[in-house]
Amino acid sequence: MAGEATDNVVRRGAEVYVRGDIAEQCRSQPQPSFCRDAAAIQQQMRTMTSRYLEDIGLNEPWWSPKRLWYKAYSLATLNLGESYYQRSYSGSNIVRDIILEALPKTVLLFSTATILSLFLGLLIGIRAARRPGGLLDRLISTIGVASGTVPLWWVGIIVILFFSYTLRIFPARATPLIPPSDPAYIPSLLYHMILPLVTITSLSFGSWAYVVRNLVIGIMQEDYITVAMAKGVPERNILYGHVLRSAAPPVITIVILSLSGSLGGALITEAVFDWPGMGRLFYQAIGGLDIPIVIGLVYVTTALYLASIFIIDLLYGLFDPRVKAG
Repeated sequence: MAGEATDNVVRRGAEVYVRGDIAEQCRSQPQPSFCRDAAAIQQQMRTMTSRYLEDIGLNEPWWSPKRLWYKAYSLATLNLGESYYQRSYSGSNIVRDIILEALPKTVLLFSTATILSLFLGLLIGIRAARRPGGLLDRLISTIGVASGTVPLWWVGIIVILFFSYTLRIFPARATPLIPPSDPAYIPSLLYHMILPLVTITSLSFGSWAYVVRNLVIGIMQEDYITVAMAKGVPERNILYGHVLRSAAPPVITIVILSLSGSLGGALITEAVFDWPGMGRLFYQAIGGLDIPIVIGLVYVTTALYLASIFIIDLLYGLFDPRVKAG
């Protein structure tokens, strides 16, 4: 959080927050004395805004060493301030508590969907690659291209209208109506997750199958595969012992980047299904101009993305011997 542009955004958000707070005080009974005079209201607004900016360290320039050190320490400890409007289920307005409450739900939904999509994609993609040009190959190619062009949020709306309002099988909202402290919360959360999970998986497995199919067909044309086939090595051993191992690095890269990207890019999907994760929190924070929540979510998703890049580099050394040699 540095730079004049960012400071101006935060100052603007602080002014909106203070204005709303003063309006609420003036509507309450008994009314504070400054509410009877417009000049006193303006003075109170300037005082509260200045005090708030001082509390979050904006009374000093962004390049000040004291402020930079304070921000680095705050980011390392996830001390991201307090939300203007959002509250966690426990009633906390600490940004860290609110984000850490939403993060596991986003990881649960999108990790499960990615694992299911990858499993189906590997299974179907390998079968399609064994018979290039066959019926399954043409079908997977069509589904893979078509599913990548259809917006997930649009399919989500259609699915909700059909399964929730027409057939009445699943609830329209994916947020359980009971609090997390209730013992039945987790089963209820899993039940509410079925509709978004099936929708995401249905739209994702075709792309995975298409990617796997292309990787396998390309690797099957390598010289060492031709030599193995000439030696009479069974096709099953070639496929699962050599081809899939060679395809592992790009597949792992796509899986990890998909997971890390979904943490921030699930905004519209979670908003459509009303899934209580980071995407819906992002949507609500932007709509309410809750600047601390927006900054905290951007920071957390960026940190997770950089961590995923680091994990990819480590895993490449395990699956690609050339990385170790280099």
